[in-house]
Amino acid sequence: MEPMKTPTLWDTPNDTAKDQPMPANAPLAERMRPRSVAEFTGQEHLLGDGRILRRMIETDNLSSLIFWGPPGCGKTTLAHVIAKETKSHFIFFSAILSGVKEIREIFREAEGYAARGARTILFVDEIHRFNKSQQDAFLPYVEKGVVTIIGATTENPSFEVIAPLLSRCRVLTLNQLDAATVGTILRQALNDGERGLGNLGLTADDDALVFLADQCGGDARIALNTLEVAAGITTDGVITIETVQEALQKKALLYDKGGEEHYNVISAFIKSLRGSDPDAALYWMARMLEAGEDPLFILRRMIIMASEDIGNADPRALQVAVSALQAFQFVGMPEGRITLGQAVVYLATAPKSNASYAGINAALSEVRKSGALPVPLHIRNAPTKLMKELGYHKGYQYDHDYEEGYAGQECLPEKLAGRKFYEPKGHGYEKNILERMEWLRARKKKP
Repeated sequence: MEPMKTPTLWDTPNDTAKDQPMPANAPLAERMRPRSVAEFTGQEHLLGDGRILRRMIETDNLSSLIFWGPPGCGKTTLAHVIAKETKSHFIFFSAILSGVKEIREIFREAEGYAARGARTILFVDEIHRFNKSQQDAFLPYVEKGVVTIIGATTENPSFEVIAPLLSRCRVLTLNQLDAATVGTILRQALNDGERGLGNLGLTADDDALVFLADQCGGDARIALNTLEVAAGITTDGVITIETVQEALQKKALLYDKGGEEHYNVISAFIKSLRGSDPDAALYWMARMLEAGEDPLFILRRMIIMASEDIGNADPRALQVAVSALQAFQFVGMPEGRITLGQAVVYLATAPKSNASYAGINAALSEVRKSGALPVPLHIRNAPTKLMKELGYHKGYQYDHDYEEGYAGQECLPEKLAGRKFYEPKGHGYEKNILERMEWLRARKKKP
């Protein structure tokens, strides 16, 4: 009797990843979906030579995985690639379209394949949409090896996937596609005569593709489908930036993230904050956001500004800027614009002082000029008997033993005794600091 043939991907009658005729009206993003690792663009940290997911696919040695990443970064596409390149029964399962009944049917089917020595890969799209009890249903089948789960989610798995299931899966983070990667994908679609737009004889201006890549927010699906709309409305076979604007229904702003206008606008933004003009600061930030600037770049500059231009005139400014960064990382766009706006208004209207900035610069300048001056003996550490015999720590006055917690010792090197690096301006809270420093200096012992 001829031995039973182990079913493979190509023997699976209901495999969603099996080659099927592509509908003529399928969107460009669907037609251009990569069919292999070699065709996949981006996520080099997972799919580059020798990287973890590349090795798993090449050795056909998959463990249960969670793909975590933003929309359009390739989570579902990777599932199709795995289906193509591994010898597994592959089932695509959407948490949006399926329920408990379908889950049970899938596991019965998977048990049948497992009994014949075949592995089932269950790709669960939008896994975070399953509730706790539904996720619990996966556990025994994952533990027994009946299925290998690959879940996809745009939400943090730590919060959205139950701990027992999460502990049995390896979380792989997919990054948002950068503009250069999206640009490469767009050019591939333009040149592909089999599945893309290559047989239409179209050309595209470089600035049009750069603009589209910037505007799609790292979502390759949006970029490709917008390119298809642009191809359909061009009248002369050339996709220009005006064509892309019409397809997007969004105008391009003069803002080259790598050129002069980038620096002009960010300079205007910082100078508006420094100049205590919240209206101008909001305008210039809006210009950057609308043109596709990375909000994290703006937030980093705000944090720097909070110390450089506000400093201790309002110590809360730095807290506000850092909190804005943390809040933005938690909520993202578009809601993150609200946090950005709140922080910009606070920084713009806060009292200003660059005294801390000037102080550290002055101290660094002195260090470079005078070198490593010796630490005064009385404030040196003396952990050994020899150090104590050499006078280390001798004469040190413990400030808490003195009235109002101040001994008035000199702590600078002897050559710099009495030198002032920090000179508070007396604006905002620095007025309190100035008064305190004047009180301290009046009581400080003369060198």
